[in-house]
Amino acid sequence: MPLLRGAAAGIDSTPRRALLAPMASLPFERTLDPVAGPGESASRLLGTAVPATPPPSGLLAFYWYFIRQAKALFLLLFLCGLLVAVLDALIPIFIGQLVGLLSTHGPDRLLAEAWPQLLGMATVLLVGRPLAITAQNLVAAQGINGNVTSLIRWQSHFHVIRQGWAFFQEDFAGRIANRVMQAGPALRESVVQGVNAVWYIIVYGSTAVLWLTRADPRLALPVLCWFAGYVMLLRFLVPRMRERSRAASEARSLLTGRIVDSYTNILTVKLFARAADEDGFVRDGVERLNTAFQRQMRLVTLNSLLLSSLNATLLTAMGGLAIWLWQAGEIGLATVAAALPMGWQIANISGWVAFNVTAIFENIGVVQEASGSIAVPPTAPDPPGARPLRITAGAIRFEQVRFGYGQERGVLDGFDLAIAPGERVGLVGHSGAGKTTAINLLLRFFAPEAGRITIDGQDIATVTQESLRAAIGVVTQDTALLHRSIRDNIRYGRPDAGEAEIVAAARRAAAHDFILQLVDWRGRRGYEAQVGERGVKLSGGQRQRIAIARVLLKNAPILVLDEATSALDSEIEAAIQEQLAGLMEGKTVIAIAHRLSTLSRMDRLVVLDHGRIVEQGSHAALLDRDGAYARLWKRQSGGFL
Repeated sequence: MPLLRGAAAGIDSTPRRALLAPMASLPFERTLDPVAGPGESASRLLGTAVPATPPPSGLLAFYWYFIRQAKALFLLLFLCGLLVAVLDALIPIFIGQLVGLLSTHGPDRLLAEAWPQLLGMATVLLVGRPLAITAQNLVAAQGINGNVTSLIRWQSHFHVIRQGWAFFQEDFAGRIANRVMQAGPALRESVVQGVNAVWYIIVYGSTAVLWLTRADPRLALPVLCWFAGYVMLLRFLVPRMRERSRAASEARSLLTGRIVDSYTNILTVKLFARAADEDGFVRDGVERLNTAFQRQMRLVTLNSLLLSSLNATLLTAMGGLAIWLWQAGEIGLATVAAALPMGWQIANISGWVAFNVTAIFENIGVVQEASGSIAVPPTAPDPPGARPLRITAGAIRFEQVRFGYGQERGVLDGFDLAIAPGERVGLVGHSGAGKTTAINLLLRFFAPEAGRITIDGQDIATVTQESLRAAIGVVTQDTALLHRSIRDNIRYGRPDAGEAEIVAAARRAAAHDFILQLVDWRGRRGYEAQVGERGVKLSGGQRQRIAIARVLLKNAPILVLDEATSALDSEIEAAIQEQLAGLMEGKTVIAIAHRLSTLSRMDRLVVLDHGRIVEQGSHAALLDRDGAYARLWKRQSGGFL
């Protein structure tokens, strides 16, 4: 029996730093470096290259996309599996030969006359077979398990993280992460188990048929009939097993997504005292998974019943036929001694294959379900021939832009706005007027349904998104930090920044003093302290100041402030406003704030209503005009709209 003897059992082997040479067979986009910093474009991870195109959606094509990158390893596994299967198939033949030698040689003549045959059989069993199994295990455990799993996970993540923002809005982050994590081991295991299952069925079956046919063609009939029944059994069960495995995998990912969603929003759960509702939300997912799993297991039980009946029929027919032929004097005792173990070996290996078929198709179901997030065409790809954005002055222009999130009535409709280089513009209007939508279009999170947006005369639809967003610094109202250290979060604005620059940015954002007081649960202090998931261990104002420090460090030529100081108290806001005023020098600025007093120092205020510009001008000029802006200003209480 092969069974890879533990080689493929480890679902998540520790990845090695360098993949083997056969894994570099695809055309690649760039190579990634494991020791490079977070922003280095020429980094290498695990020594692997990233293909320029995402995986295809078809199941077989999805498999081949990754297998071909390590095809030499899988070919070696295939050959090792063949060798082990052939050596295992020789064991019944050796038993028959041994019985034949015992029946034809007396005890005093056996070793003297038959020692070459005995030595040959012993050498195969004691040396050849262990070496073949070891080679098979080395290829699987050292060459494939960690390396291929890491390659699949890395490339899956590489393509998923480059999807558009809308892609992540449509699904649970936990479910997407679960699919990326499970695709690698599931694909690897299904291929490794499949290779061994195919070889053992083919080699054991063909060896038995050929040897039995040579001994007496009638002995091969039970095996041929068994093969026909086995093929029919697989033809009936395999498609059903695949679909039920996929359904179980989908239910498992859904449950993971729901659990992660509850944990991520634990503060909301606690504030609204809705733990019982979350119990029901998760319990429903558990019940769905249990139902799908039970349907899958019913097929497994049916398969076990049918296969055990088929195997019992094979052994009974083989034994009865062999004894009948021996009694008739048509075959010798050695043939009977070999035929019975062959039947048992086929029955035994078919049980192993059947057991692994369950695991194989469970893994295929996982891969099929995971491909729904991984093998997805880019939702917001750069156009062919996209070039980097070149900032020469920082002029921005919205030209008759229309956008409505797919609805007939647009959020922006005929939006036409020109912003001069270095001009500071504030967008004003009620919620839903289109202010944030204009910013999202400028950042190319969405594409205009009509019109265009240019920066320094370049249509942003024709430039790379990376270069566009690198040129724009953004501070939003809902600031989420990475679950990393304070230093890493600030340095995210410019990965090559030194310690002095990081501290200087924190000081300018009025964050340095509170940072020095931070201590996390592992005792890390100051800039080394971890902020928790989405920055949950910091207050809203502290998160906002870290975000401002990050943008200060980025020092982009275009600055977007979307309620940037809304989470700050008045004293801290006043201090930061002075720093922001310095930051805005020489930059093109678009600011959004419901607290109109924070926009009063802008060069120009643009008032939106239902996606259209209704008036614009300086704060003083708009108050003198006594129009829409003046009415908004008069309605304010405590400086809020």
